[in-house]
Amino acid sequence: MSVADLATTAKAWPFEQARELKARIENLEKAGRAKDAPVVFETGYGPSGLPHIGTFGEVVRTTMVRKAFEALTAGAYKTRLVCVSDDMDGMRKVPDNLPNQEILSGYLQKPLTVVPDPFGTHESYGAHMNARLQAFLDSFGFEYEFASATDLYKSGRFDAMLLRAAEMYDDIMKVMLPTLGDERRETYSPFLPISPTTGRVLYVPMKKVDAKAGTVTFEDENGEDATLPVTGGHVKLQWKPDFGMRWAALGVDFEMFGKDHQANAPIYSRICRILGAEPPHQFVYELFLDHKGEKISKSKGNGISVEQWLAYAPAESLSLYQWQKPKTAKKLYFDVIPKAVDEYLNFLDAYPKQTPDQQLENPVWHIHSGKPPAKSSPVSFAMLLNLVSAANASNKDILWGFIRREQKQLLASADGKVESLTPENSPLLDRLVGYALRYYADFVKPAKVYRAPDEKERAALEDLANRLDVWDGPLDGESLQTMVFAVGTERQFEPLRTWFMAIYEVCLGQSQGPRFGGFVALYGVKESAQLIRDALARSSS
Repeated sequence: MSVADLATTAKAWPFEQARELKARIENLEKAGRAKDAPVVFETGYGPSGLPHIGTFGEVVRTTMVRKAFEALTAGAYKTRLVCVSDDMDGMRKVPDNLPNQEILSGYLQKPLTVVPDPFGTHESYGAHMNARLQAFLDSFGFEYEFASATDLYKSGRFDAMLLRAAEMYDDIMKVMLPTLGDERRETYSPFLPISPTTGRVLYVPMKKVDAKAGTVTFEDENGEDATLPVTGGHVKLQWKPDFGMRWAALGVDFEMFGKDHQANAPIYSRICRILGAEPPHQFVYELFLDHKGEKISKSKGNGISVEQWLAYAPAESLSLYQWQKPKTAKKLYFDVIPKAVDEYLNFLDAYPKQTPDQQLENPVWHIHSGKPPAKSSPVSFAMLLNLVSAANASNKDILWGFIRREQKQLLASADGKVESLTPENSPLLDRLVGYALRYYADFVKPAKVYRAPDEKERAALEDLANRLDVWDGPLDGESLQTMVFAVGTERQFEPLRTWFMAIYEVCLGQSQGPRFGGFVALYGVKESAQLIRDALARSSS
């Protein structure tokens, strides 16, 4: 069966969304949509601050749906991903982390593309942030088209819908006014004029909306009435009407957004329909939480930034974390990183052994747009962290020394040949070695707490060290794990998990780790015996 055939029943959420999107497109085609019209995916970005993990999440998840749709439809449709920057919004406050605060304070409420660039590298603050956004997206290799809201308004791209909004002004107000408090209703207008005297984005009521002339009249900041065309970038729309207008103007077919938008989504859709267009298929995802279960906030700084995650783990692991259960709130803090890395490696290991239908359910198909790399890492991230700990490693050369020594056990192939492991031919493993060193130094080492064994544990650990000293069996992880199990069983640890906890807490200063037999195979049998004896001696002193 072809990928397109398999995609019709694939359960992975991007395929579920792709099938719903396909049904939407087919229904619109029955109503007259051109069959060669591109399918438009959109994401939005507020450039008041730097790109963040939410920006990454929306683009990577939307890309997953886009690629699933292309596979489902066997490339029958041209697709576009448009990333729109709302850079015509007024600057409401000066971010605390920016230079030249005194200069920026004079530009409050002016469009971000008018505010000077405090970094001095671009023609405006908005242009600077837009450049940062594009560099951010480019660094991940996303395929997208960038669009500036300022350019869209000023170029005339939005003009037809803005004139339509003037024509349907009363209908839009009927949608918006019930959502507002009494005081806000008195001053609300979906149109936000740019003051011809101050250049600020004004939140003022309209005295007149002339649909025929395509103009709005309002009281300017100098106290005098001003009349402006709604076209050509002289006004913009409030954010809720802007959402629906943008869908209509750009012909958006798919957009996802966080749960914080869910209550407003019907408003966006109603306004889109008022303007004469069918709203896109929408997907609502849950928000990330911090380790306390509280909503992550940029102002609080209680989450992980993309840059922080990428300092300790590959981007693919972050993509996996975004892929998993998007409709379930998940905690996003540093402790989740090692597990995410090893889950990615496990999925990558499994992929070549799976049937084609199973591969479509594997997240690495979606992370790599159907073309995951052939090589994974023969060593888990958790194992590397424990190796760093046991070896007290401070650089990559030390870890690579252990890896090279044990590469026969790591990479023995079916024909008996052994591939030589090097940083050059194992780039993913080499990256993981570097990440493990950083993660260990910043998060594992400071939290280590070694404890002394009780009498039963001491006797069992001495027994294990003695058996390792005289071990003449196979040097693979499974055989060594069986021997470690045997010690725990014979020493009557119940449940057996407490035996392995004792090994890690006494010898490595942590309560859990990867399979200890695999660790011994990598670290070395004699070296592991000495590690145990050193821990026992330390606890006796």
